Amino acid sequence: MIEYSDFEKVEIRVGTVIEAKFNNKSNKPSITLIIDFGEGIGHKKTSAQLTQHYNPDELIEKQVAAVTNFPPKQIGKMISEVLVLGFPDEENNPILIMPSKKVKNGGKLF
Repeated sequence: MIEYSDFEKVEIRVGTVIEAKFNNKSNKPSITLIIDFGEGIGHKKTSAQLTQHYNPDELIEKQVAAVTNFPPKQIGKMISEVLVLGFPDEENNPILIMPSKKVKNGGKLF
């Protein structure tokens, strides 16, 4: 078990995908995303293995949830600045967590 204070340390925020393209430099099929988290956080880049359920074009303007306070991580030949969040389907492929209504970029999950 963890304490509620541990959960509060994780910055899970919402942002809008402003750019998405296939990541051809990755060992596994993935999509590079640039996400706008609004004032204070700004634009962040990441790569995620989303190609089973998503095409880059359909992700533009979608809002997604991501952890924004992990340190940057090397993913293949790029540095990932955030971790987008999802749940696994039957084959363990990610289904992104997206709000059902538009919310302000940068909003923190509570």
